[in-house]
Amino acid sequence: MRSTVAAYVLLASVIGTGAASAAECPPGALGVSRTIVVDPNEHPRVGSMQYTESLPLKDREVVLTFDDGPLPPYTNRILDTLASECVKATFFMVGRMVRGYPSIVRRIYNEGHTVANHSQTHPFTFHKMTVDQAAHEIEGGFESLRTALGDPKAVSPFFRIPGLLRQNSVEQYLAAHGDMTWSVDFLADDWTHINNKEVAKRAINRIEARGKGILLLHDIQPATALAFPEILSELKARGYKIVHVVPATADRPKTVADPQLWATPRRTPEQKVWPRTLVVGAEEAEPVLNAPAPANFGIEHFGGPTIKVALAQTFERQTIRDGDAPLPPVATWPHPVAYAIPPQTQILPVPGAYNFRYSRPFRLGNPDKPKLAAKKPAGSKKDAQATSGLFPPQPGGPRPRSGHQLTVVRPPVNLAPQTR
Repeated sequence: MRSTVAAYVLLASVIGTGAASAAECPPGALGVSRTIVVDPNEHPRVGSMQYTESLPLKDREVVLTFDDGPLPPYTNRILDTLASECVKATFFMVGRMVRGYPSIVRRIYNEGHTVANHSQTHPFTFHKMTVDQAAHEIEGGFESLRTALGDPKAVSPFFRIPGLLRQNSVEQYLAAHGDMTWSVDFLADDWTHINNKEVAKRAINRIEARGKGILLLHDIQPATALAFPEILSELKARGYKIVHVVPATADRPKTVADPQLWATPRRTPEQKVWPRTLVVGAEEAEPVLNAPAPANFGIEHFGGPTIKVALAQTFERQTIRDGDAPLPPVATWPHPVAYAIPPQTQILPVPGAYNFRYSRPFRLGNPDKPKLAAKKPAGSKKDAQATSGLFPPQPGGPRPRSGHQLTVVRPPVNLAPQTR
């Protein structure tokens, strides 16, 4: 009895400590700069990776989102990191994971994060589903979240399509039901099984390249749980702000924002790749090729020593280490040809026999002296078959290997269909 009471007291103290730590922000915490209230009916689709609108963020503002959870212990560790920096995020959760770990769903909601839907079973077929099939996945995910929380109002009308495999009919269904479809602005590739250092590098580099937007992470990946503290630390050091997003309700009006902030930046004419415009009669300077950037080869880096970029080694290119003697210059392409054919030549030489493989060689006889078939005594049927065919055996031992490879295809004996 005493042990049971002690256990309850210990559990209560742990819960109280967690609640206190979540409510009190430590000095120097990153925190949430502001909260944006959005109306899904006015902006049904956001995310510049796929849509013409994204969230109305200012420069150096980031929205954190997590997919595929919840899954202990990784979701718990990410929640601990968010609490340590007083940061709020949006969790797009899978229904079957919600049913497996409802207590983590309640913790996400109780700590002030936005609860969102990521389908019931996370199929990678949303781009080719029927509307009825997609509706079953969408509504199943929402129902699992409402069951876990016990309050329909606690679930936001936000939905992210698994794998971002969109199609118009699914997005139209979501918009008709007042649900907001979320895409992303930049990724960290944390589902590709890269290590935590690489996850942090890619996240920070892509945030820096764009300047603001929605970041996609996955709270079921161990590398993400390890990289997340470094991501927040880098964002804080570089002056970025975290924005929290919640849906509009009757007692919570939408945030009024400049319409230009919702629109995603379009490509300038110089940035367009295809189709190109052909300018005739204009004189242009000789084009100059710039040295390729490391990002062109998937190498992204921040902080620490500079990363040296080396292309794949081939028979024409070699790599050297720091301090080694420089390699001799490589001749430019095309390489000089070791042989040449006079232009007046009309007949090319016959290719050598070693250019071919021979599975059935035969003797090339003298056309002036045709050979007569040798007489052989009557023998078995096997001997008769051995002398038949296009290339009968020649006397005088084994035949030399010369001539081209020939394959004889024998026609079937009975061409008429057989009935039984």
